[in-house]
Amino acid sequence: MKMTTVSVPTRESLIEEIKETIKTKNVELLHLQFVDIEGILKHVTVTAEQIDSVVDGKIMFDGSSITGFTPINQSDLYLQPDLTTFAVLPWTEEEGYSEGRFLCSVKKPDGSDFEGDPRNILKKTVERAKEKGYSISVGPELEFFLFETDEYGLPTKQTQDIGGYFEPSPKDNGEKVRLEIYRTLKAMGFTIEASHHEVAEGQHEINFKYADALGSADAATTYKWVVKTVAKQFGLHATFMPKPLGGANGSGMHTNISLFDDEKQENAFYDESDKLGLSKTAYQFIAGLIENVKDFVAVTNPLVNSYKRLVPGYEAPCYIAWSASNRSALIRIPATRGAGTRVEIRCPDPAANPYLAFAVVASAGLDGVEQELTAPASVDADIFHMSAEEIAERGIENLPTSLEEAINRFEEGEIGKKTFGEHAFGEYVALKRGEWDEFRTTVHDWEVAAYQGKF
Repeated sequence: MKMTTVSVPTRESLIEEIKETIKTKNVELLHLQFVDIEGILKHVTVTAEQIDSVVDGKIMFDGSSITGFTPINQSDLYLQPDLTTFAVLPWTEEEGYSEGRFLCSVKKPDGSDFEGDPRNILKKTVERAKEKGYSISVGPELEFFLFETDEYGLPTKQTQDIGGYFEPSPKDNGEKVRLEIYRTLKAMGFTIEASHHEVAEGQHEINFKYADALGSADAATTYKWVVKTVAKQFGLHATFMPKPLGGANGSGMHTNISLFDDEKQENAFYDESDKLGLSKTAYQFIAGLIENVKDFVAVTNPLVNSYKRLVPGYEAPCYIAWSASNRSALIRIPATRGAGTRVEIRCPDPAANPYLAFAVVASAGLDGVEQELTAPASVDADIFHMSAEEIAERGIENLPTSLEEAINRFEEGEIGKKTFGEHAFGEYVALKRGEWDEFRTTVHDWEVAAYQGKF
């Protein structure tokens, strides 16, 4: 993934361009968007006449009721929009009327970054890389399911089609939905690279172009919002739940990442003299991921349901290994070399908060570079078809198999504290422990079916 040098518009020119768009598109409302600690999109809406206050970061909101944010006695927070994220919302455009949005970072009353804002957490990791002379590029691939809805508009368990991997219509009834998603994203500034039906019935994927880490997290957040919004227009429900159907493949968010050497102006992961075309930095980055993955998987795979995807038999990576040619490994090196050399980590799922997920993945890799860790030998054989004995003989370990195990590792490890900071770390652990306890103490349908008549 090559980063090209482009001229950066000034703040003043961006503001003037935004104001002109507001005028020509007759934008009446502005949605100032941010995410909570789970990555759930929130927004405060103001009139377009308040654009000067908006761009100056003077719009205040109450953060006390936002998951993972602040206590009631420290609730006043401000929204600082990223001017590059301004977009007119295509589905709001009517004759003589439209709405716009900004993605925002959250500030405290003194103007400093609010430490509980996931966007600010990712920015800290980006700054850490910059201090080492690197820029971070990320390209996520988010899968989703489309389900029919009932008469109340609520999701059912009936998938919207019976298509399979890469199948066209008529089996794939999602083509029209994906086309409208593509058009909407394109109108909002996305570059779409591919769109297709995935392996499971009702499962889809639309890939957009990589960007810097913060830009990719912004794009992933916007993408999820657009997919759900467009699906609803078709009377469907789109879900990024990792494993909505038992006995079928789950949805992943394969995350491609690379470092760009700012001084040399080249991809830091490429070395043409190496047999795999990988640099020392790339091997160290891989080693950092291997070393830390058990400690950050609670972030990249954040739900009780996430660990029902990470099981053998459904193409999801559950074994900790890396390879340049093996899709059964947790970490894969795609074939492209040169400027496009990158590392793909395959465990993240699309329920993850993109800002936090990209932050811990990048932070783990940077740990490997800073500590000059040595990557283990690659595993090029198909792990999915190995026996348990062979897996054990090769010393291949499993990812955590439950949210409880994952959150224990996250709390005990160092990568979460280092990446999140004290406030967000404590909030995240408390949130996920509460989620696990609620699941643990709930009586589920399976238990009733299995035990009620038998005992």
